Amino acid sequence: MMNRIAIKLSVTLMTLFLAVLLSLGYVVDQIFSNFYFQKAYEDVDELSSHFVKMVQSKQGIPTELISTMAEFSKVEIFVTDLNSEFVGKSSKATINHMDFITSNEVTEITKGSAIMKEYKDDDGKSYLISGKPIINEDLIQGGVFVISSLDVVKASVMNIRKLLCLAVFICFIIAVGISFLLSRKMSRPLIQMEQATRRIAAGNLDTRVTSVSQDEIGSLAMAINDLAKDLQRYRDTRNEFFANISHELKTPITYLEGYANVVSQELYETEEEKRKYLDIISQEAKRLDRLIAELFDLSKMEEGKIPLTPEPVQVSELLHFVIEKVSMKAAAKGLQIKENIEHSNIFIYGDPHRLQQIFLNLLDNAIRYTQHGSITITVKEKHGMVCTSIEDTGPGIPEDELPYLFERFYRVEKSRSREHGGSGLGLAIAKKLVELHHGKIQVFSEYGKGTTFEVYLQKFDSKN
Repeated sequence: MMNRIAIKLSVTLMTLFLAVLLSLGYVVDQIFSNFYFQKAYEDVDELSSHFVKMVQSKQGIPTELISTMAEFSKVEIFVTDLNSEFVGKSSKATINHMDFITSNEVTEITKGSAIMKEYKDDDGKSYLISGKPIINEDLIQGGVFVISSLDVVKASVMNIRKLLCLAVFICFIIAVGISFLLSRKMSRPLIQMEQATRRIAAGNLDTRVTSVSQDEIGSLAMAINDLAKDLQRYRDTRNEFFANISHELKTPITYLEGYANVVSQELYETEEEKRKYLDIISQEAKRLDRLIAELFDLSKMEEGKIPLTPEPVQVSELLHFVIEKVSMKAAAKGLQIKENIEHSNIFIYGDPHRLQQIFLNLLDNAIRYTQHGSITITVKEKHGMVCTSIEDTGPGIPEDELPYLFERFYRVEKSRSREHGGSGLGLAIAKKLVELHHGKIQVFSEYGKGTTFEVYLQKFDSKN
């Protein structure tokens, strides 16, 4: 039960609220306590100073005035002479109160010094004592002691503390409620996402999480939805790939098995017919070998285990070699291959065999899907790299298909895939090889008007 995120959030928030409330309560208590005690000190000091001035102006000890002032101010007043003898006091004061004042403190007063101190009697009552000398014409005539009870101040401070405790308690109860509501609100989408991910893990890839915010939780919900979409697309693509690859494997195997039986059982009528069957067997064996090689290469690329032997490669020579390989296939469809190379001495640094594989795949793809028109190959320096673009006049690619074009097993025009041939691995292999060369590949297409692939590779500078 304690492992539930709602409870953990509630406890965390309540602990935070409690720490803040206690800290705030302590600060407020200190402010009020200091204020009340400081005010009491200032009042007693002011009373003692005022009474000293009054005695100095009267040129004597006004006993009646002492009692009136003490009663009005709710303090007790004692007056001493130069011999530390008490010569006056308020009417309600008792001589026992002089126990609060030591002989040393009386001596200090008669020497011209002032004192201020707190005292607690045997009954536990607290008092504040202020003593000041009486000076006339620069001569010390005695001293005045004003004694004020601190119980009223402490009672006021205690009342403040009770109110603070009550306020802290009420705020804590409110904080508990707020923490509970916040934790429920914050944990609900997380619990929903946890349940959704379990359904996705169980294979229900149609599951989606409702995103109601634009914060990190909302981003997490969208990431889970994107993951579900990617998994669903991957599953669909994988199933389609298995169907396609099964067909691609089954077709040459069927041909191999059938024509091998014809030849082995000598069911042909002429030697020319025999050679024809043997040619078919050879072509299907090569087709099967090529398909297996593509699967093997892609597997090694994804594991990062494919070896590269980089060296300076002249782009124009590389493309001329690739074009010669596909020229017969292009001519058979009546397609013209145009070259537009900015500089013939541009070099790139890479594995010649793998670079050929990249451009062979792209050109073969362009020829396969272009029924008439031309294919233009352009080489130029762009953004500090060598950009090779292959533009065809084929049917183009729908915009919603472009983001998935380089995914393995993905093929546009699925209903016509067998008509065009290929396993759906060529573009995925080309992209992996470009990335292994620290380059990038991108595609631009307008449906019905053609497609352009751009390959960016690092330029080789012989000076470096």
